[in-house]
Amino acid sequence: MVANASTAFTSQTQARKADHLRICLEEDVCFRETTNGLERYRFTHCCLPELNFDDIDLSTAFLGKSLGAPLLISSMTGGTETAKTINYRLAEVAQHYRLAMGVGSQRVAVENPEVTDTFAVRAIAPDILLLANIGAVQLNYDYGLEECRRAIESIEADALILHLNPLQECVQTHGDTNFHGLLDKIAVLCNKLSVPVVAKEVGNGISAAMAKKLIEAGVSAIDVAGAGGTSWAKVEAKRAKDLKQRRLGTLFADWGIPTAECIVGVRSLDSEIPLIASGGVRNGLDAAKSLALGADLAGMATPFLKAASDSTETLYELAELLQSELATVLFCTGNGSIAALQKSDALVKVDF
Repeated sequence: MVANASTAFTSQTQARKADHLRICLEEDVCFRETTNGLERYRFTHCCLPELNFDDIDLSTAFLGKSLGAPLLISSMTGGTETAKTINYRLAEVAQHYRLAMGVGSQRVAVENPEVTDTFAVRAIAPDILLLANIGAVQLNYDYGLEECRRAIESIEADALILHLNPLQECVQTHGDTNFHGLLDKIAVLCNKLSVPVVAKEVGNGISAAMAKKLIEAGVSAIDVAGAGGTSWAKVEAKRAKDLKQRRLGTLFADWGIPTAECIVGVRSLDSEIPLIASGGVRNGLDAAKSLALGADLAGMATPFLKAASDSTETLYELAELLQSELATVLFCTGNGSIAALQKSDALVKVDF
């Protein structure tokens, strides 16, 4: 009976992951009314940079790892053969350009180790900053230190993302909605795990007040994953099996804190916490604005997912383009490095 239950769970979870991939690639699941907030900022152009463009330095470091550029291939997928192909392509490009990479939720692999290979990209990308990923809510559903260690060790990850997704779970048919007491359990993990823990939303944002609680619990980094990109309420509404769930997803499709607001709030709270900006970051200009606002890395999912679903060559083209866009911002603001951009006053808020 246990084996049958496990097999049924794995099948359902794999079907859900396949649905998520298909919907994100084929349907309109973006926020409509709520933007990432980055349009409220612009860079002051520098007409005489006194720089050689070829000397622009995009390199940085995050959680002790050197990166070729301040870009994170955000957590997306795993658990299916299609997801495996996508992850392997992403890992190849991440290794080539020394980008950070997160894998999708590993719950399915923890429950069924046979699909671990769809997440395990270390052989392809031995040097990258690689982030494992488990839903924080699973700590209230029989997950603990052992399961988290398994997720980390099975892919030789450098850190663990605990993703926070209360709205998605509310909209998801039969979602896991018991979030009571999670902060204390997160604190235990942070204390006992041998790798850093990253707290990440999935597209509705982390406020300064919540970041404060998470930092006090011991998380080593925050990924704000704000509103303005993919709406997981919309995604779940499109795969909902009943009217109530569809209506919930539709009503709350634009719920969340804009990414720019999250960055400013968290950075104002804590000037040192390693900070990732994701949520509607679609190009190098968005990434540069996020960095100038106070983020250390800019995370993207949808652009990488669409490129990876096409071909590895398309992914290489995207990575080159993103870095060129970033370098152009640095050059045209008179900043020779990411650190210089972050210390400059080149970004200004626009009054509407």
